Formats: sequence, structure tokens, C-alpha cells
Amino acid sequence: MRSGVPNFCAVALALNDLGYKAVGIRLDSGDLAYLSCEIRKIFCSIENEFGLPSFGKTSITASNDLNEETLDALNKQGHEIDAYGIGTYLVTCYAQAALGVVFKLVEINNQPRIKLSEDVSKVSIPCKKRIYRLHGKEGYPLVDIMTEENEPSPKEGDRILCRHPFQESKRAYVVPQRVEELLRCYCAGTSDKKEETLPPLGDIRQRCIKQLEQMRPDHMRRINPTPYKDSKYVLL
Repeated sequence: MRSGVPNFCAVALALNDLGYKAVGIRLDSGDLAYLSCEIRKIFCSIENEFGLPSFGKTSITASNDLNEETLDALNKQGHEIDAYGIGTYLVTCYAQAALGVVFKLVEINNQPRIKLSEDVSKVSIPCKKRIYRLHGKEGYPLVDIMTEENEPSPKEGDRILCRHPFQESKRAYVVPQRVEELLRCYCAGTSDKKEETLPPLGDIRQRCIKQLEQMRPDHMRRINPTPYKDSKYVLL
């Protein structure tokens, strides 16, 4: 409300001066019903202030893992949404959930970049990173950790303080018996970073199966599985 919407309106007004009409905006997080109503008020005020016919009816589209229950709740609350973007629940079922993975820009020309959002889980962590999986004495993975690209890698037998990326109170000491680096570069673009050859699809499938077999049983149970941990880390 303090950045995205005002920026859209500024660009829409500039486009209007050049003879173009902005189509609309998309809401992808937060309280969709409340936000849509507040945005509609802003559109209507701009229509009155600048004398732009129909600007108050600028389209508002909503997405963010919508399903029939969400739509029903929105209708009961009241909203100003004109269209819905429904993807995940259209092509998957509850028993075969989708993995929500999105690429985020974290660096440009060696300068860190961050994405801000009212939804803390959608705030990106800046800088290029390396990712490691720490295994315990029984061979099970204990935690996945992120470090900056140039930070020292964790070592087997070292005592490591692992901290949750967003929740400061969630932290634990780990002494890994095996350290596995997970992130590999297969497409470096214009970077001088060394690229690896992508394995055959069959090998990728077998690696996925093997990784799942290594997980602790309570992480893999269908009812109330134990959440698997990921974190940033500090060497102590």
C-alpha cells in the first residue's frame, strides 16, 4: 500500500498521458479482501482527482494458492476483486501437493538485492549463497543451512550454531558427522563460474529417491510430519 500501489498509479498516469491505458494490478499476498477494497478507493480517488473516466474500475486480479474455500471466504467478506489467477489447485490435488518454488533476484553486479513483502515468508535473503545439508551420527539429515558464497564452509565435527532465517528464537547447535553441499551451478550465463553437466533424467530421479530414503521417518509420515529444518548459520 505504501509502494506497489502508488508506483502503479504513477506509471498508469504517465501511460495515460502517452495515450496508453494500464490494464490493472495483481495481488499475490496479504489480506486480499481488505487490500482490494482499499485499492479500489485509491483508484476512485484518482479518477475524481485527475478526471480520468473509468480509472476507478481498473482491474484487480488476485492469486496466491487460491482454492474454492478461499473464494467462498472472499465472497462472504466482501471484496473488489475482478479476476482470479488459479493455478496450483487447478492442476494438482490435495494428496499430491505442489512444491512452491520461485526464483528471486538476490544480486546484480555483485550488489545484494532483496524482495520486500508484507508476508515475511516471501521476503528474500540477499546475496549469492551456498547450501549444505548436515548429517548426524545415524546418517539422517539434521538441517539444511545457507551461507554467503564467500563464507567458510561448515566442517565435519565442528560445533555450529544454526539459526532460523526469520525467527530469531529458533536456533540449535549441531555437530555434523557429514557435510553435503547441495547447490551446484548448471547454467552460469555470462558468469565465469564453472558449469557442471546436467545428469540424465534417470539419474536425477534416482538421486531424488535416495534423498527421500535418507530422511528420518517422522519427517516422511503422512499425518503430522515433523517439519524439516533450514537455517542460516554461525560458526562458533
